[in-house]
Amino acid sequence: MLATECASNPASPEDRRKWDASGAEASAGLAVRLPTGASAAVRDVIALIRQVAVYDSTVLVLGESGTGKEVAARAIHDLSPRRNRPFVAVNCGAIPSELLESELFGHEKGSFTGAIAARKGRFEIAEGGTLFLDEIGDMSPSMQVKLLRVLQERVFERVGNHIPIRCNVRIIAATHRNLEEAIGRGVFREDLFHRLNVFPIEMPSLRDRREDLPALVREFAASNEAEGRAAVRLSPRALAALSRHPWTGNVRELSNLIERLSIISCGNTVDVADLPRKYRPPEDWLFEEPRAEDSSAMADEGAVGALLSDEAALALLESSMPATAGTAHEAVVSEEPVTLPIEGLDLREHLQRIERALVQQALTRAGGVVAQAARLLNLRRTTLVERLRKLGLTDCMTEAVTEV
Repeated sequence: MLATECASNPASPEDRRKWDASGAEASAGLAVRLPTGASAAVRDVIALIRQVAVYDSTVLVLGESGTGKEVAARAIHDLSPRRNRPFVAVNCGAIPSELLESELFGHEKGSFTGAIAARKGRFEIAEGGTLFLDEIGDMSPSMQVKLLRVLQERVFERVGNHIPIRCNVRIIAATHRNLEEAIGRGVFREDLFHRLNVFPIEMPSLRDRREDLPALVREFAASNEAEGRAAVRLSPRALAALSRHPWTGNVRELSNLIERLSIISCGNTVDVADLPRKYRPPEDWLFEEPRAEDSSAMADEGAVGALLSDEAALALLESSMPATAGTAHEAVVSEEPVTLPIEGLDLREHLQRIERALVQQALTRAGGVVAQAARLLNLRRTTLVERLRKLGLTDCMTEAVTEV
């Protein structure tokens, strides 16, 4: 029986030749949403998206829940020759297995109870475009067999009809599961995995790219304000506190938090105490007051609200991170047990005395040269100058300092 032909292929060799010649210029005018951030991990993902977009190769997007797998899939579609055709997303884990076949392939009238009219499936709706199969790892074994046939032959049948329909759809699949482990447990087909895993893209967790936090906050704040909610302003202390959060929900969790803050902040600056309890570090009261220049360096983004500039935010995030093994910080960690006096102590004053002693030692060793002392303390020169002023140690410097 002959297969029914659907629409013509938008990614034919002739179309691709034209796209190769003008695709870069054409895409420059598109509002393509790429993953947000400038970290090495995100730059690698964006490079892979751009490389594979022009081709019809099947893509498998991997990563934890909430890392932005659908954002990557949409970017591939929007940068491809199929960008003017449909992008259709299906969450394979959210649809009962007995209904997923009808959802993907469509059905004829009367093919099952409740089928009161013929209905196109997602493959037909996405004809000529891209079909995004999210949570492919949750697909039942029986549906995996049927999907494998479509990927192999590009032919499917509606439920209740045996007339094959030929389709021209690009497949992008995604999952948060480890499919190779699922193959070992016998719950995912190895042949289907190899059909899907033509071009894998691994989405990094937010924990692995904390330096992108300021840019993501700005993006979500702008999105919320565009939807009519208040502008979100985060203090340097609040942003540093968020940098310590484990972010098990990744970018989606951050997006939800910013939406919540935009509702409860009423346009006021959000400080550590204003964050929901789970986002406050237990030692938040140890945070020192933000420097004046940190406050003035908060980005003036108009509708976005006042947020830290990338440079100021990254410096603050770096300063809030715990020291790692093998760094110069180990040299100042005492091997003697620390004991709290029975009468207690003023922790701020105690820490300031320790800081003052270490800074004085660094200056003495550096002969009063701030730049050299800063290197000994693993600080920026401007940061050390400000600390010297706050500690009243500017007389210890041999070099004149007029500004930070």
